[in-house]
Amino acid sequence: MLPSLFISHGSPMLALTPTPAHHFLRALGRHLRPKAVLVVSAHWETDHLQVSRSAAPATLHDFGGFPDALFAVQYPAPGDPALASRLAEQLGATEVERGLDHGAWVPLSLMYPDADVPVVSLSLPSRWGAEALLTLGEQLAPLRQEGILVIGSGSLTHNLYELQPQGRQVPTWVDRFAEWVHARLREDDRDALVHWQNAPDAQRNHPTPEHFQPLLVAMGAGGRATQRHHSVEHGVLAMDAYQFA
Repeated sequence: MLPSLFISHGSPMLALTPTPAHHFLRALGRHLRPKAVLVVSAHWETDHLQVSRSAAPATLHDFGGFPDALFAVQYPAPGDPALASRLAEQLGATEVERGLDHGAWVPLSLMYPDADVPVVSLSLPSRWGAEALLTLGEQLAPLRQEGILVIGSGSLTHNLYELQPQGRQVPTWVDRFAEWVHARLREDDRDALVHWQNAPDAQRNHPTPEHFQPLLVAMGAGGRATQRHHSVEHGVLAMDAYQFA
């Protein structure tokens, strides 16, 4: 049975820049070969749950200010309309036509560069409470038995107001929050993680919650957590990845 994953996708330049997180994702895809991927990305927020039924989802360049080489990247992975319809019925979600935002295609382009694994996007109902997001993950857990990889794509820390040049020393407030999350995951303290906004420096690391919330979905879909990767980019973007087996 496949695990579920939480992946920190960082800057869209992760697709092109050979950072430690870039190399980790390339290696990860060689060890996990699913029949399909279901991804919940921080970059598709909705009030009500939606699922993409696109048979050939477009590559969405939902960002600005980056080099032309990044806008030239295409990730032509197929969709899976049958899986989308089944999820819509199971979850009470609305089916829509939707491409892959960069929270989906950037990490997947590293994990599965041949774009030969079907991808279905499920929206992030970011106004839902943490317990509801955890329950959503629990509803997705049976997919793992079918060989479907459930991915929550966000960022363990995500304060774009305090971005720094690559290689700059990591501030104490970033380390303190990341270490708190790691300790709670190691202890499988889900109650504390449901109340993650009470953690040290939570507000500074996440001025808005949408990049942490996919972790709750991935956690609900899986079992105990194992940290698979830790690095920090631009001083304040913790690129942690967790596997929930």
